[in-house]
Amino acid sequence: MPHKLTAQRSRPAVVAGSFYPGSAENLSRAVSGLLASARSSERAALSGIIVPHAGYVYSGSVAARAFASMPVVKNRFHRCVIVGPSHFVPFIGIAAPSHAAFATPLGEMPVDTDAVKALVTAARVVIDDAPHERDHAIEVELPFLQAIFGSLPIVPLLFGITSARAVAAAIAEVWTDTTLLVVSSDLSHYEDWEAARSHDTRTAEAIEAIDEGAIGPADACGHLAIRGALINAKRRGLAIERVDLRNSGDTAGDKQTVVGYGAWAIG
Repeated sequence: MPHKLTAQRSRPAVVAGSFYPGSAENLSRAVSGLLASARSSERAALSGIIVPHAGYVYSGSVAARAFASMPVVKNRFHRCVIVGPSHFVPFIGIAAPSHAAFATPLGEMPVDTDAVKALVTAARVVIDDAPHERDHAIEVELPFLQAIFGSLPIVPLLFGITSARAVAAAIAEVWTDTTLLVVSSDLSHYEDWEAARSHDTRTAEAIEAIDEGAIGPADACGHLAIRGALINAKRRGLAIERVDLRNSGDTAGDKQTVVGYGAWAIG
């Protein structure tokens, strides 16, 4: 049952200690190390990123390549909208939480409850905590944001059964010049290394060509978030640049059954 927006509760970290280190000290060290080794060029025109959301041992180095491009522009952003897929709870539409904050071992990220209320009023999203309770798509991005921005207000959105146009409309409501867009998505799932490499290259080329219609659920778990971002990027005349493309066979897994990861800068 969807909840009313009470703005009184904090959503606790649920994958600390599994997807990323569970203590503040170890997490801070891990994120700092990933960012330091990312060797990304800072981008003055950055408006958003597309990043993976697996455990840091698998996709953290890929995500860091996009996050590391932000320090030069961090003072321009006053909030961040994070959009990803619901992995565990099926529902219709796009869900925002009733929580006032999201917690990680590094502290709390406040939710921009005024933005959430505006999205609800515009009938772009519903308030439903169930999809957010166990999901990692938003949570794994937060320590990177905390390391760069500190306590930056967020607009956390998970999509269920909906359309790319609906996701694009929700993004358009909150993606302003002072709002960073973070699209949270992995790419192909459970193919062998060679097949995944070919598959993910095709998906990457579609993203960079801003061909949102060429991206489907088999290409990325967050396909609707990616497509929604591409629709808005095209409308705003933005370019999308690849900063990394690998899979779990390249990072910390075997090459028999892999998951694909990519990172892009939008600007």
